Amino acid sequence: MATMMKSILHNKNASTRFQIIVEIASKGPAIEQKDIAVALGITPQAISEYLKHLVSEGLVQVEGRSRYRVTSSGVNWMLSELRDLNNYVNFAEKAVTDITVNAALTENDIDAGQEVGLRMKDGLLTAGNARGAAARGTAFQNGKAGEDVGVTSVKGIIELKPGVVSVAIVPSISGGGSAKTNLDALKDFCRGHKHIGAVGIEAYAALRRADIEPRYFYAVQEVAIQAVRYGLEVFIVCISDELPGFIKRLRDSGLEPQVVDLRETKS
Repeated sequence: MATMMKSILHNKNASTRFQIIVEIASKGPAIEQKDIAVALGITPQAISEYLKHLVSEGLVQVEGRSRYRVTSSGVNWMLSELRDLNNYVNFAEKAVTDITVNAALTENDIDAGQEVGLRMKDGLLTAGNARGAAARGTAFQNGKAGEDVGVTSVKGIIELKPGVVSVAIVPSISGGGSAKTNLDALKDFCRGHKHIGAVGIEAYAALRRADIEPRYFYAVQEVAIQAVRYGLEVFIVCISDELPGFIKRLRDSGLEPQVVDLRETKS
């Protein structure tokens, strides 16, 4: 996943695994299962089962009776979870109530003093009908539909559907560039989507040949990372020469892109 709402927040199994690894890492190899059970508030039997799975997955290593050590794979897993959790926390700090006035786009006509519901739509904060909204506030001023309006006394956390980044590979110029791109597949890849970026002149040219105008061309990596954090689906066309660095940057930010290859194969 690459998602804003990290698995340790919405998956109890992942959360418990994470906490067990933290206990082992922080209290040393001599920690006993019963101590972990007390710290986490679950049974020693449950801890034993979790540890069996963690050991089999290579995240934790047994070092003698009742002695455990977090492996390098376990540390890397923890760091990956922490990076994405930190991204979510940063977003939540903006969404949660300590800000005096938030700006939002109105979904409909709003009157000053009206209770409104706050939602994320297409990456933008909107204010509309309060019914069913997880986050609510009070309109600071009147606003017509589509205008910006101030919202105060915000309470709750704004619901956010995780975003996704998809990457299509096209040939660099040495491999034929746009002329060796499967344009029909490219059209299918982009169909119905507006958050489209191009990495490399060849990618830009391939999109133009497919009658698609990319929305992003500069700083596409950072645009994609930020857009996904705000729940958007982003589709990037990337030349093969730039692909390894591009994918690494996404993964370093906790995103796991879906990748398709649009390079025409030689017959």
